[in-house]
Order: sequence, then structure tokens, then C-alpha cells
Amino acid sequence: MVKDEIDELLDEMVQSKPLFKNREAVHSDYTPENILHRKNEKAAVIKSLSPLTKKSRPSNLLVYGKTGTGKTLIVKEMLKRITNHNELKSFPIKWIYSNAKEETTLYGLLVHFGKELGLKGKELPPTGLSISSVFNKIIQYIKDNKLKTIFVIDEIDSLVKPDSKKQEKDIFYMLTRANTRLDKDSFLTIIGISNDLTFKERLDPRVISSLSEEEIVFTNYTVEQINEILQERVKLALFPDIIEPAALNLCAAMSGQEHGDARRAIDLLRVAGEIAEREQATKIIEEHVRRAQQKMEEDKVTTALTSYPLHEKLLMIAVMRSNGSSTGEIYQTYKNLCKNIRQKEVTQRRATQILGDIDLSGMITGKIVHQGMHGRTKKYTLTIPPDTVKKAFKEDLALEDLL
Repeated sequence: MVKDEIDELLDEMVQSKPLFKNREAVHSDYTPENILHRKNEKAAVIKSLSPLTKKSRPSNLLVYGKTGTGKTLIVKEMLKRITNHNELKSFPIKWIYSNAKEETTLYGLLVHFGKELGLKGKELPPTGLSISSVFNKIIQYIKDNKLKTIFVIDEIDSLVKPDSKKQEKDIFYMLTRANTRLDKDSFLTIIGISNDLTFKERLDPRVISSLSEEEIVFTNYTVEQINEILQERVKLALFPDIIEPAALNLCAAMSGQEHGDARRAIDLLRVAGEIAEREQATKIIEEHVRRAQQKMEEDKVTTALTSYPLHEKLLMIAVMRSNGSSTGEIYQTYKNLCKNIRQKEVTQRRATQILGDIDLSGMITGKIVHQGMHGRTKKYTLTIPPDTVKKAFKEDLALEDLL
């Protein structure tokens, strides 16, 4: 049998020297046995949850810190340690984790918690009930089964939106005050995790007093700390002497100086290793790290663009078509695009708000321009290549005739 170029390529990949001995150790959901440089934060979480050691309800807790500072990792690990402690076997604690951004709605979040508690699917359909009905079922189940419950809500700030309905805001308040409806044999504690240090400013004052009974702030890692974290992951993930010291230092510097983000540094290490492995290189060098950073930036932008709702996409295309134009000119282009695909346009005021939101994401940039007697206007330009926009939107059937 004659081998084609694909067979030959596969043979080469199979026969090439592997660089990873445990690839899982450089994935973001991996939990190392030893979590470095978070001694104070571990102690703070344990102390906040210390009433559990006395078989009592801990206060609600809000954990702040930028992405990659170890918040979720530490909270999960400390809850595992507490619930597995020998002295607490007679006081079983049910803790459930959910990422609010992945659930997207408060309804979906509550259904997830209810099902994890033990409520059956027919009691919690994916749609059809009011949010308050789902909440009441959860509270009643906790009470009936005398459960000691902790809900961990990661990226809790994504639940607090300017356009949130009153019912959603009220349920959020009731969630933090659930214990007023439970008896001494059961409780519900909320642990909220947020990347947004200004998160509390958007909360209802009633929720602030209930949710923020205790607060912990995780500081950014330094470059030196990230370097040590990477060295530990290298021992677990790679065969000996696979990465050059300069390449490892570059991973730490790129992530530490700009973000203080250990997760990003670990991702950078993994992607650099994958690039080196595909090229059948015997070592990971600085060039692999630089190319990994470029790839990750491109992937991040594409993922963000793909997730945009239709009118955000249309406004991005309008900016791309009339690059450097004023808000009014972009809006006119946007209206024409809506007409082409038979969509009702949003108002100019709303379009201006959306452009401002996209500006904050860094995909476009707006600059105030003085026009003499005609006043001032804002002109927007793309900060990413047009081909990136086209690539991200090409799978959207509604836009295929516009690109």
C-alpha cells in the first residue's frame, strides 16, 4: 500500500520525540498538590469558613482578584480540605460550584444548583417556571433535607447587568438572605468570586450588606512568583531539559509584567510546547514562546468576536467598512447593512453605547475630533486586522453576503 503525504506526516509525528510527559498539568483546570505563593489567601479563606469547624454556618463571602490570581483554585481546594477533614465527617457539607458566565442567566444558574442538590429534572425544567418558583423549590429542598449548603458562584459580576429585570435583582437579594427562611438544621452560604474590583458598585445596597459579610482580595503574582509556579509545572508536565531557561523566563515575564496572571503563563507554556512538538523540535525556545503569545492573542480576539450578538457584529462590520469615520457615518453604514439582511436597526443612541462597549474591549478605538464651528465628533478605527473580523464572522449565515 502506497502511503500518501498524510500517512507520512502521521508516521513522523508518531516517531518524533514527545516533549510532554503529562499534558494535563499545563491545563487551566488542573489542581496541583502544592499551590505556591498563596499562603495568606489560603489562611483567609479557611478562617472565613472556620464556623464550619464548629458545625455552624459561615458568613457569605466575596472573593476579588484579577484573572489568574488563584481565586477559584484556592476556594475549591479549601472547601475540599474542610469537607474531607476527619473531624467534620459527622457534619456533611454540600458545596456546589458554578460559573455564572457559562450559565448566562440567573434562571440557568438556579436550575444548575437545584439539580446538583438532588432535585429531579421534571421538578426543574430548563424553561417554563418563574425564577422565584425555582428559588422556592431550592430553599424548600434544602430545608426538607436539612442540608448544610454552600453555593460557589464564579464570575458572579456577570449576573449584575444594567438591564437586569427587577425580579432578577430581587431574587439575587433573596439568595443572599436565604437563611431567614431556613431553620437551625440547614443553611445556605454564598461564596461569590469576581474578577471585577468595581463589582460592588453595581450591586443593590441591600445585596451589598448581605453578600459582603466577608471579603478577601487576591493580589497579582509577581514575575518571580510566576516563574516559580512555571518551574513546578514544568517538572510535572515536561520531560527533563525540554525547555530552555530563557524561554521559561520569557513566559513568566510576558504574563507577569502585563497581567500578573499565572493561568495565562501556564497556557503560554502549553501552547509554546505544542508548537515545538508539531515542528518536531527537541527543545522549547524563546521563538516558540513568542509565536505562542501571538497565536493566543489571535484566538482570544476571534473567540470574543464570534460571541458577539448580531448588532454588535453589524457595527463591527460598519466600522471596518468606514474605518476612521464619525459615529454618524458608521451608524448610516450600519443602517444600510441592516437593510441588506432585513434586520430592524437599533437607535443611534443605542448604537453609540454599543460602540463604546466594543471600544472598551480594545477591538476598536475612538478618538474625539474637533470640527471647529461644527463641534466635536468621535471617529472610530479598527485596532485588529479586517481579515480577523471576516474570519470570525464567516460562519454566521446572516452575515455571509456582507463579508
